[in-house]
Amino acid sequence: MASEGKNLQPIIIKRIKKGGHAVHGGAWKIAYADFVTAMMAFFLLMWLLGSTSEGDKKGLSDFFNTPLKIAMAGGSGAGASNSILPGGGSDLSKNTAQSKQGDQDAMKKKMEEAAAKAEVARQDSKRISSLRAKIDALITNNPKLAEYRSQIRMETTPDGLQIQIVDEQNRPMFDSGSALVKPYMRDILREIGSALSEVENHISLAGHTDSTPYGNGERGYSNWELSADRANASRRELVAAGMPDAKMARVVGLAASSLLDTKTPLAPVNRRISITIMTREAEARLMGNATIAQSVTNETSSAADAISAKPLLPGVQKR
Repeated sequence: MASEGKNLQPIIIKRIKKGGHAVHGGAWKIAYADFVTAMMAFFLLMWLLGSTSEGDKKGLSDFFNTPLKIAMAGGSGAGASNSILPGGGSDLSKNTAQSKQGDQDAMKKKMEEAAAKAEVARQDSKRISSLRAKIDALITNNPKLAEYRSQIRMETTPDGLQIQIVDEQNRPMFDSGSALVKPYMRDILREIGSALSEVENHISLAGHTDSTPYGNGERGYSNWELSADRANASRRELVAAGMPDAKMARVVGLAASSLLDTKTPLAPVNRRISITIMTREAEARLMGNATIAQSVTNETSSAADAISAKPLLPGVQKR
C-alpha cells in the first residue's frame, strides 16, 4: 500500500486568467476633435465665399496682403509705392468703401468735365451760327458787298467759322506781286471787321498764293513772305474797322501749301485770305502748340512799298 502511494503523481491543473486590455488613453479623441473642427471651418469658409460679393472678396484679399503693422497702426501701405517689387499697386491700407468712394468721385469729375465741354461746344455752335447769319445778312443787304458775293465764301468747319475772300481773274484783291489792298477789297475787309467788333472767340488769319513762283524767291523774298504780308495787311484793315486786335490769335502766310483748287495750282481762287473765328477747342489746340509755322510778328509801315518793288520772273505776271 505504501509503494502504491509513492507511485501516484499529483495532478497539477494550471488555470490562466485572461486579464483586460491596457488603457489606451484619450489622444485619438483630440485628433478626431481637430478633424471635425477643421471640417467645420472648411464648410464655413465655403459658405462665406459663396455668399460674399466680389468687392468684399477683394477687400479681404487686400487686407491680408497688407503688412500687420499697417493693418493695426495705419499709415502708407506697400501698395502705395510705384516700385516694380511685389506689393506695388494701389494703397492696400484703404478699405473697400474708401476705394468705391474714390472711384465714384473720379467718375463724377469726368462726367462734370464732359458736360462742361459739351456746354462750351454748344455755346460755340450757337455763337458761330449767329455770326454767320449776321455776316450773310450784311452781304445781302449791302449793295456794295452783294456785288462781290461770288468772292466771299463762308463755311463752318471743325475749327470754327471760316470766311474766305478769293481772287477772280479780272478782279484781284491786291496789286500784282504786292500786299497793296485794292479799294474793293478794303471795303469787304472793313465790313467784316465791323461785324467782328464784338466777337468773343479768337481769330486766325491766313494768306495764300497760287503756285506761280515769285521772282528771285530763291534769294530772299518769296511767296511765303508775300502771303504773310498780305495776311498782315488784311489784319490792319480788320482792326481799323473795329475788330479787337487782342482777339487775333495768329497771322500766318501759307504761300501755295494749301491750295483751294488742287487740280489747277495757278487758278485765281488759290490766291485768297482766310479768316477763321475759332471754337474754344480750336483755341486750346492752337495755344498748346509751341511753334506756329510762318507766324507773322513783324509789322512795318514800309512793307507794302518794299513788296511792290520786288522784281518778277521774266514773262511771269504775278498775282
